[in-house]
Amino acid sequence: MRNPFRSRLLHTTLLVGSAAFASPVVAQTAPATQETQQQATDANTPAPADQGGDIVVTGTLITNPNLVSSSPVNTVSENELTLRNITNVEQIVRELPGAVPGIGAAVNNGNGGFSTVNLRNLGANRNLVLLDGNRLVPAAAGGTVDLNNIPAALVQRVDILTGGASTSYGADAVSGVVNFITKRDFAGVQASASQQITERGDGNIFNSDLTIGANFDDGRGNAVVSLGYQEADALYQGDRDVSVYTIGSTNGVASGASPTSVPTGVDFGAGQLQVNPGNTALVAAYAPFNFSPYNIFQTPFKRYNMYAAAHYEISDNLEVYSRGLFSKNTIDTIIAPSGIFGESLTIPGNNPYLSAGLRDQICGLNGIALGATCNNNTALSLPAVYRRTVEIGPRISRYTTQVFDYKAGLRLKFSEHAKLDVSGAYGENDLNQTQSGYVLRSRVQQALNATNTTTCTVTTNNCVPLNLFGQAGSITPDQAAFLNGQSTIQIQTALSQARAVLNGDFGTTLPWASEPIAFAAGGEYRKYTYRRIPDAYALSPGELGGAGGAILPFSGGYDVREAYGEVIAPLVADKPFFRALTLEAGVRYSDYKVQAANNPSFNATTWKAGASWEPFPELKFRGNYQRAVRAPNIGELFTPSVTSLDNLLVDPCAGAAPVGNANLTLACRNQGAPAAAIGLIQNPASGQVNVTGGGNPNIRPETADTYTLGVIIQPRGLVPGLSVAVDYFNIKVNDAITFATPNDILGACFGNNPATITAAQAASSACTAIRRSTVNGRLSGSSATVPGLPQPLTNNGRLATDGIDLNANYARNFGEVGLNLSFQGTWTNKNTFQASSTSYSRDCVGYYSVNCQSIQPEWAWNQRTSLTFGPGTLSLLWRHIGAVQYEGQASDFAARGFTTANRSLFNGTITGPSPLAGQSYNFNRIGAYDYFDLSVQFDVTDNFTFTVTGRNIGDRKPPVVGSSAGATAFNSGNTYPSTYDVLGRSFAVAGKLRF
Repeated sequence: MRNPFRSRLLHTTLLVGSAAFASPVVAQTAPATQETQQQATDANTPAPADQGGDIVVTGTLITNPNLVSSSPVNTVSENELTLRNITNVEQIVRELPGAVPGIGAAVNNGNGGFSTVNLRNLGANRNLVLLDGNRLVPAAAGGTVDLNNIPAALVQRVDILTGGASTSYGADAVSGVVNFITKRDFAGVQASASQQITERGDGNIFNSDLTIGANFDDGRGNAVVSLGYQEADALYQGDRDVSVYTIGSTNGVASGASPTSVPTGVDFGAGQLQVNPGNTALVAAYAPFNFSPYNIFQTPFKRYNMYAAAHYEISDNLEVYSRGLFSKNTIDTIIAPSGIFGESLTIPGNNPYLSAGLRDQICGLNGIALGATCNNNTALSLPAVYRRTVEIGPRISRYTTQVFDYKAGLRLKFSEHAKLDVSGAYGENDLNQTQSGYVLRSRVQQALNATNTTTCTVTTNNCVPLNLFGQAGSITPDQAAFLNGQSTIQIQTALSQARAVLNGDFGTTLPWASEPIAFAAGGEYRKYTYRRIPDAYALSPGELGGAGGAILPFSGGYDVREAYGEVIAPLVADKPFFRALTLEAGVRYSDYKVQAANNPSFNATTWKAGASWEPFPELKFRGNYQRAVRAPNIGELFTPSVTSLDNLLVDPCAGAAPVGNANLTLACRNQGAPAAAIGLIQNPASGQVNVTGGGNPNIRPETADTYTLGVIIQPRGLVPGLSVAVDYFNIKVNDAITFATPNDILGACFGNNPATITAAQAASSACTAIRRSTVNGRLSGSSATVPGLPQPLTNNGRLATDGIDLNANYARNFGEVGLNLSFQGTWTNKNTFQASSTSYSRDCVGYYSVNCQSIQPEWAWNQRTSLTFGPGTLSLLWRHIGAVQYEGQASDFAARGFTTANRSLFNGTITGPSPLAGQSYNFNRIGAYDYFDLSVQFDVTDNFTFTVTGRNIGDRKPPVVGSSAGATAFNSGNTYPSTYDVLGRSFAVAGKLRF
């Protein structure tokens, strides 16, 4: 008799990989008990057909349970989700070796209110998120699906196919798909709850789910509904030593990094000045702002989910089905207070808050004679004003998303060899962003135009005169209330789908085969629409202090009509050296119509070919080649051109670099820098540079060539219970829809060595298209007046990556003790991005910088060891992240746009008031990181399972690289919180009740 507890251990595999063979798996025929519902089935060996219903096989549309796709698919089991005690599937996906962190709970400044997945680090827009093999309504113009809407309580497994899959699923599946498979025929009641908290008593996360399902009419039908609630508390960066103070990435000084500080600073073109502590004069800037403690490491959220599904067999040959999901998510992003970020303002000479000393100094800097001419001037110029309005409090963006997505269809069985699945689906995603705590630029100017402390020159909106030049706290509550504005942006996304798939086989078997040739053929229609509606405040560039560029309204859409077909042909079976030989092929034709002027249209054809050869039961070879296509999404087609923010650490015109260099000075002047600013230009504020770009309706699809080659070894005779799968992957994306990185844009102008720029280069369009502040020459400042770097979308990009995936599993019983070992690792050889045919092909594997976004190490793996003793399981997860280094340390640093002077970050002892002061750090390198998570799972009764998990039980501290080593979304709080654990040791408890 099978021991159910030892059997359960065999189902707790971390990642099954694609190590199973095409032979039937008897254990999968077991009834849907407590144990088999937690089974981590291999996506390439689906459940046998006698379980009934539609079979979901990731990587192919063919549903024959006895045939296996040649595409490697990794699977995360339901029990793995339980052992990790993770309430958001985004976290477990981003911790997979084949993925890098996308936007999620650890991203604060840069979070759009939804969570994404980024397979192979090719971008979240190049992979698909599916639910039971079907698309869901996107969350934004970029076409990405919000992982927050996945009904976690009903997920039976998660299939991850990392490679081209456009033939099976259509555009976007360039780097792969993440397919969430839900339980079918769930019967009973399941209630679960979990609570997570850090060792320091913060970072609380709570989750609860209730699932109710039942079979009816003698098993001909089933209905299930699942309800869920999750909430998380904010974790402020000020609560961790690593981020109490902003630390300079180049100097190791813990103080502040933003020129928008308090008291007020003003730049007249010869370097920024700041009001002295006595409010009597402008002196050299001395107090940059420390924004770190205001920001957060864990975004707070509340989430309500509802999912329902039903199916009913009207007859033996006709089944109807439907499913629907609803989700309401509220996510807050919290960043440092708003303010005045380099805006050009004026002030009357007799403003009551302007001291005589300040007034006379301002007049002198403007070339205005002192005395009556100065005192009575109604508009003294303040060319670039910087003031952090700490009196208003932090900037909060609240994203409230309501999503519904429903699907209905029917399955017709014509014979044992053919069945038809016809379905329609419709979904809407309504996102409302409310921005609060922002200073309104127009009201700042209105409040400065005052000659007494009680009334403004223009009194509309109950104007209150502003004390701009005092210390922190000098802006009164009444003044702050007048300046404070709230803005809203509404985003509406919709997806309509219709689909018909004929599935079956030809009824005949080739002479040497044991299975007939299987096929799938069908057609699909999809229509995407999008609309963004900002209010008047969001519309105006620079109106919301510190909100980046203007948010312009736009709407757009496109529809696509597709026809496709696939075949899997068994050629040989059960012959010497040919236990199985199978070929597969597929093709998809897509016709796109864009809802824009002149009705642009385009078409694309994708195809695939693959084979698998199993000479004997212990060995199998497989290979797959795909021509994949990604069509431009709505954002890439329609987004209006605006000035926004990107990241740049070093400006070639900054500091003394152009002094005495006529050609470099000419280049800086040609870009708008005033003569007086040469030698005084500063690097972009907080490492954030202005860039100007938008969509392009003339963009065309990008194409990708992907292939995988693999071997599966299962030495049953030598090592029973062991399976090993090794797969090489190679993905090349041509005509990639991309924009150049800031360093690529600067490199096109200044070359690899700005000091040797020629006069011809300085006068080239690559140089003159860059537009600086005409006040101080910086590439940052008001989005209304400083366009910065031109960053248009083109089809000129090229992406390429390759590497090896290794999956291994070992399971064995030793008497009453069960042992399960599993390993999933990825070695990434390269991941290159080339903005154009003349730009440098930048490899970001093993590097971090503003050019490389999310960290992708060369080596990454997860290894789980589980022991089962009777009703209990003890499991240890080892997560390894390989060593990485700053991009400037690369041997080809010059070709990457670095110089000898700026290729290195800080290496030494941190100074300043930080808790890290006095400790030595090298910001140029992050060593390998190993995290260990320990889980204990115990079946208290047949109906109740209790799980305790400790994450990062070694309390490994995050690395320190300073505040501007990389991109703002990922380099936050002096570290990389999406990649490395910033919470510290944490604990979670969970209970699951079934009856």
